[in-house]
Amino acid sequence: MEVRESPGTARAPEEPGGAAPLRGLDTAGGLAALRGLLDRPLASYYLLLASAGLLLLIGLTMVFSVTSVRDYAQGGSATTSLTKQTIFAVIGIVAFWACQRLPARTFRVVGWPALGVSVALLLLLNALVAVQSIADVDGVGPLYAEQLWLHLGPIQMQPSELAKFALVLWGADVIARKGVKLGWWRELATPLFPVVGLLFVLVGYNDLGTMLCLLALVVGLLWAAGVRLRVFATLIVIGLIGVGLLVAVASLGAGSGERGADNYRLERLTMFVDPPPLDECGDRQCYQMAQARYAIENGGWFGTGLGKSSLKWGRLPAAENDFIFAVIAEELGLVGCVVVVALFAVLAYTGLRIARRVADPFRRLAAAAATAWLVGQAVINIGGVIGLLPLTGVPLPFISDGGSALVVTLAAVGMLASFARAEPDAARALHARPPARWVRLVWAPLPPLPGRRRRPATPPAGRGPVPRARERRGDDQAVPRGVPGDRSRRGAADERRR
Repeated sequence: MEVRESPGTARAPEEPGGAAPLRGLDTAGGLAALRGLLDRPLASYYLLLASAGLLLLIGLTMVFSVTSVRDYAQGGSATTSLTKQTIFAVIGIVAFWACQRLPARTFRVVGWPALGVSVALLLLLNALVAVQSIADVDGVGPLYAEQLWLHLGPIQMQPSELAKFALVLWGADVIARKGVKLGWWRELATPLFPVVGLLFVLVGYNDLGTMLCLLALVVGLLWAAGVRLRVFATLIVIGLIGVGLLVAVASLGAGSGERGADNYRLERLTMFVDPPPLDECGDRQCYQMAQARYAIENGGWFGTGLGKSSLKWGRLPAAENDFIFAVIAEELGLVGCVVVVALFAVLAYTGLRIARRVADPFRRLAAAAATAWLVGQAVINIGGVIGLLPLTGVPLPFISDGGSALVVTLAAVGMLASFARAEPDAARALHARPPARWVRLVWAPLPPLPGRRRRPATPPAGRGPVPRARERRGDDQAVPRGVPGDRSRRGAADERRR
């Protein structure tokens, strides 16, 4: 039987060899396959693990590439920095494992103590810095403080990193408790804004970049809460005023202390607005920016090869932490930079996807705030290295050398993993086909099923016939008073009284 085509049907030309073109079908099929993968219940969880795991692997590789020759020249071992960073990565993975096992109520309980400990450590850090500067001493007993670091003997930590995670937990808990009251300014003014202002002062005096990360975190938190736009405008104005005050404070303190004889913050801003020629930088604040641009230019499309960077041999300051993206650009080229940026884009998409899918307000707010913190810090770092943003000196999450930042970052990813498993579809899928018992004990327990609405109680016998409206709908919802179906119930009660 011959099948005829309709007159209006356009037939695509055949390829040589008689094969019909399948380019459009391939594209449509690929998009359908990708959509099918994203529609899987545990897609958020696996995307989070894949993006964070690959970024961590790239970070360990690049730390070894940057520090191996220097460590060998100084101590005879090329793996000193890599071993140290790997130890912190293992500690971070343990923190990730612990956080992904915790329910939301535990994070809400931990928020207040974590914030108190962070504020106490920041106050101790600033007090020690002031005492060491005034008394011209190296420390107070076993305590020693640098600009961002707090040392207790051989143990060192960065309190500002703990403050980020604490603000995520505490802020999400406070806003979730307020609920619909957030439409009033006084609900935001107490206690959220005073605490955020205190953290800005304690952190921003020494580290303007970390203060901007906290600002991005707060903006993500309020955006997820649905706060009005004028609140964001107010935050932007306050942030600009704060940056101006910090620049003024650095100008007043120029010429004293360990920060040099120039206003480094003002010079960074002016050089970003009106950058001088690269060959005129010398020892000025644009020296790092100039060397980073040389590294990016030297890398080209595909890079010079892993471990073959030439600017990391003492010519690029802070190459293993703040400017590690410039080394990636030189050794792996534009392709490597695109891969790193794409992984952060996947992390941003996954975090916002989790915030959109979870039902609990606390989980939604905490997921949005943590995503804004991690992705915002990556944008600030990469933008400063390539010259699109002023230089602030924040590490690149997962990749830069630094123990405190890596441990806290992986703990935040563990919290996001816990929330991803608590998505309604993911929770139902895990309960429908639960993993083996040893997997639940070793890796993560089953998340709670999403809450179910309680069915109203059946009316006692002898209270009259079931209203017609209920029979017609075929459900068990109660009929509100005043509708026609309620008359039969009142009529039956009047008949019994007679």
